[in-house]
Amino acid sequence: MRTRRNRLALFTAPVLVLAACSSGPDQPDSVAGAFADALNRDDLAAAAALTDDPAAANATLGALYDGLGKEATFEVRSTDKDTFTLAATWKFGAEGKSGEWAYTTTGTAAEGDDGWKIAWNPTTLAPGLDTGPLTYSPVYPTPARVLDASGGDLMTEQEVTLVNVAEGADTAALAALLGPIVDDITEASLRQDLAAAQGKPVTALALREQDLAPIRARLDGMSGVTLAPQNRLLTTDKALASPALSGLTELWQQDRDAHAGWAVRAQTAEGTERVAGADPTPTTDLATTLDIDTQNAAEAALDSIPQPAAIVALRPSNGAVVAVAQNEPADGQGPIALTGLYPPGSTFKTVTASAALQTGAVTPDTVLPCPGSADIEGRRIPNDDNFDLGAVPLHAAFAHSCNTTMGALGVKLPPDGLTKAAAQLGLGVDYITPGLTTVTGKVPAADTPAQRVESAIGQGEVTASPFGMALVAASVAHGRPPAPMLVLGQQGVADSTQEPLPQPVADQLKSMMRETITSGTATQLNDIPGLLGKTGTAEYIDDEHAHGWFVGIDGDLAFAVFISDAGSSTPAVDAAGRMLRARR
Repeated sequence: MRTRRNRLALFTAPVLVLAACSSGPDQPDSVAGAFADALNRDDLAAAAALTDDPAAANATLGALYDGLGKEATFEVRSTDKDTFTLAATWKFGAEGKSGEWAYTTTGTAAEGDDGWKIAWNPTTLAPGLDTGPLTYSPVYPTPARVLDASGGDLMTEQEVTLVNVAEGADTAALAALLGPIVDDITEASLRQDLAAAQGKPVTALALREQDLAPIRARLDGMSGVTLAPQNRLLTTDKALASPALSGLTELWQQDRDAHAGWAVRAQTAEGTERVAGADPTPTTDLATTLDIDTQNAAEAALDSIPQPAAIVALRPSNGAVVAVAQNEPADGQGPIALTGLYPPGSTFKTVTASAALQTGAVTPDTVLPCPGSADIEGRRIPNDDNFDLGAVPLHAAFAHSCNTTMGALGVKLPPDGLTKAAAQLGLGVDYITPGLTTVTGKVPAADTPAQRVESAIGQGEVTASPFGMALVAASVAHGRPPAPMLVLGQQGVADSTQEPLPQPVADQLKSMMRETITSGTATQLNDIPGLLGKTGTAEYIDDEHAHGWFVGIDGDLAFAVFISDAGSSTPAVDAAGRMLRARR
């Protein structure tokens, strides 16, 4: 009598054999268990060797794993004389999260001259495998749309065509066709891409149908050029570009994957036949807060600027992100509108004034000196062009952007005074916002008086992103930082909780920002009713280089304009004017 061993969980243990019985683990449950064990180890050759037709089994197993992946487990559930039941589970997609196919099959085993072998039959491995090779594919629902704030189509799934190029193609002729569509495609760039690919084809460009149609026939006739259509999520307006779109594309794809079904199909002579699967579930459209008119106005306002430039606009009332715009030079540096960090210069005086007002030592009407330059804690602080206002109320010093006044106020603050005041306005706070990757800025504690002077005028170690400064403006308008939101109903979550900004201080800041427009450094925008703002010029590298900033509040719209190496705030103020006037 032979001692029977447990199923799959124990099939690697040696079989106990009594002296009176035949030797070797050659009964059906033993060979089936070894077969399952080999499959679980992905040792297809060992599994095939346990069958009576190793060559056929090995070929079929290889094709099966190629078609379905390797996330599979097998278990022998039962044996009866010369038959056994094999249970299998396949998991599909990334980390097996896209679908699961579980089934049982029946196999047989027989004893031959070289021991027990599994009778080779493809259906022992999977249902339908006798019909033809099996493949897995996701089955996606009807594509959702990405909507703008008005409910119009912002992005939809559309067909594009990849222009693939192989060695030997006429790169000069191809560049002549593609260069007018994308001006950085040249014969030299195509040759460089092909050389880097080391003999493999490269994708030169993905074309929308309206761009492809006029040149399709000539591309089709080119040796070494092939056209491959595929579907992608694209803006309905080809000219629309924004760093916010990449995050929306990721959310759209995540939702699409979450609602996808799956199918296992057998390849037959007549086509494919579905063997198993699950239907997709419906998706809903992705509603965003982007206002297409403001977005277009922001993009147009930056088009003529040769340096990298960005605009971010929010609604203070609910944190809705209504525009995130960059020009082409900025695009070459990455999503600077959302994550680029720069010294904010005098726009940071909103923070300095807030911190000073909250100490109670000054009010907007407190008269303070505004000399053309001042030596403060060993740091010589000049005003722009060394203008000298003499003694003026704080609100006038703010409106005219007196560095000397603000530096003197900053030095009297505690080391973390500006850090806390900045956080009350959202600066230095990180947010996790669906669809957006952002950095607001950094306002480290200033341990020395000299550091506090630098920080008070938005220099030194203080940095901010355009998004961060737009949030500062929105916080002044709202009285506290609004939770940013790009997808309707999905607000961002701050990494910390801050003390609220006292409402009287918020009102005082708004009054001073209004004076900046009516009689201060941004009077060229005085034709825009009710506009509030603050200009900023921020030195970097040396005193010969400066970024230009402007932050503003126009009703329920708060925004920041940033222009790299602009030399002064004037180009940023002018860009803000172009955007705001276009919206009216």
